[in-house]
Amino acid sequence: MSNVILVLNPGKIAEMKKYYAAHLAEKTPPGGIFAAKPANCTITAYQSGKVLFQGAASETEAGKWSHGATAPTTPAKKTAAKASSVKTHRYSPPANIGELSIVGSDEVGTGDYFGPMTVVAVYAKREHIPLLKELGVKDSKNLNDKQIAGIASQIKHIVPYSLLTCENPKYNSMQSKGMSQGKMKALLHNQAIKYVINKIAPEKPEAVLIDQFAQPDVFFNYLKGQELFQAEAVYLSTKAEGIHVAVAAASILARYAFVKHFEKLSEKAGFIIPKGAGPAVDQACARLIHEKGISVLNEFTKLHFANTEKSKAIYQKKYKNF
Repeated sequence: MSNVILVLNPGKIAEMKKYYAAHLAEKTPPGGIFAAKPANCTITAYQSGKVLFQGAASETEAGKWSHGATAPTTPAKKTAAKASSVKTHRYSPPANIGELSIVGSDEVGTGDYFGPMTVVAVYAKREHIPLLKELGVKDSKNLNDKQIAGIASQIKHIVPYSLLTCENPKYNSMQSKGMSQGKMKALLHNQAIKYVINKIAPEKPEAVLIDQFAQPDVFFNYLKGQELFQAEAVYLSTKAEGIHVAVAAASILARYAFVKHFEKLSEKAGFIIPKGAGPAVDQACARLIHEKGISVLNEFTKLHFANTEKSKAIYQKKYKNF
């Protein structure tokens, strides 16, 4: 979906609202002044002064208001400070990484006993950056499920992305054959990034940024024998979701898919399945064994986690003689 961003003064925004009075939407997003939907375009004006035009007619509609508008900017100094605060290596991103057109990737679900491992790669062009920030894109760990759903529903129409889910039966099968979780993650990141690069071809990203979960040499060792994604530059960094919105957007889309999968698991279980790997998870798993049988754990859980034995012990104590 094409999009245009303008920065307008309050008077111009008020004029726009009046102009589009016949097309005003009933709901206005958080921080918004108005939303309108003329033919083939969705227009959202924010209190920050930014006005977003999305859709096939975005350039035409934006052109009506572009006189006197200013272009949104990306704060390079803040990005540089974040980039320089992480441990450096030869794959460390440059200070201006936040301003580049990149493919960013992130994963969720690796520390959760229930639910799948989910990896997403996103391509965010320079012109996407202000729009993604305006929509509230940031690290998914700082957003609740409702916020994630709202943001994901918007950004999935703006940026090219690839979503890969390693569901528990496949995860358990690979793990039982000796594959580490780290290698599984590396394979998924590599594949998701390749899909996005192929999707945007012949356009090429200026770089690829991966949310680092292993040292670079270890990461690339995991991928020996695989067809690697091709990019002008490759960077790995911890906390990458705070360095570039492409990774933050990937984390949101991955978390959204993960949450939706959790909802399906809860429906199958007949009760709410908790996230994480703490005591509440052990109790839920023991209940699942009691109500569905131990064989269902292959579908619901990562069997090699310590939670499996803890849950069995709780089941024996709490339910066996029930």
